[in-house]
Amino acid sequence: MSPPSAVAVVTDSTAYLPPGLAERHGLTVVPLQLAVGGTVRDEAEVSTAEAARALKEWHPITTSRPAPERFARTYETAASSGARHIVSVHLSSALSGTVEAARLAARDAPVPVTVIDSATIGLGLGFAALSAASVALSGGTPEAAAAAATRRAELTRSLIYVDTLEHLRRGGRIGAAATLLGSALMMKPLLHIADGRIAPLEKVRTSSRALARLEELAVAEAGDRKVDLGVQHLSAASRAESLAARLRERVPHVEDVYVGEVGPVIGAHVGPGMLGVVVAPQL
Repeated sequence: MSPPSAVAVVTDSTAYLPPGLAERHGLTVVPLQLAVGGTVRDEAEVSTAEAARALKEWHPITTSRPAPERFARTYETAASSGARHIVSVHLSSALSGTVEAARLAARDAPVPVTVIDSATIGLGLGFAALSAASVALSGGTPEAAAAAATRRAELTRSLIYVDTLEHLRRGGRIGAAATLLGSALMMKPLLHIADGRIAPLEKVRTSSRALARLEELAVAEAGDRKVDLGVQHLSAASRAESLAARLRERVPHVEDVYVGEVGPVIGAHVGPGMLGVVVAPQL
């Protein structure tokens, strides 16, 4: 079904939107791929539990962008359903070649395609895609939908706790020097997304102090603004639910709070025990 404005919005599976939310907003989700044990599958075909088990046992997991042909088919389907323009919003180009694949496919698409590099990942990307979809569903122009995605991504802050930086180091998503820094004296690292990359933010001596600090940083980032919050985790559901409950109490103008587990593409790089908070001011 085509949106009223005939603007279709596409994102990728690393947005990790709650079940049903993409469908309700008319969003099309293109899956990234990963290989566990040498077999390449779409992200949706690999359970988070399977990926977490492999990571805990230090079995290699590799991830890859969707092929340009996958985007080409998606754009053709949108056009045949009545879309006259497509806004395609994806994870940071500093972390994946997904944006490049989308741009390659856009060159020969049957309708104009605007590809947005969100410079973020996870629900930071998800909130940006939802903003574009809301504009499209309300009859907005392609330019307005693209601008909404870009602005929401720019305003959004992603804060991350990981038990170890080793998974990020192995995947080439953080430098060896930062890994050594985080390992010194068994420090627990807090990270954030900066300039499209995962970067060190603070070091805390224990996991309990790190999680308390993660909460404080999220509350401070939200301030008095109207915000949506995302609490994401990998094999840490009880921690995530507890953190979300405290944030609901402490953030004065919170609108929606989404709690969920990240999929295996992010999970392969952050490892079990990861806990993240996404603070997304409303436009």
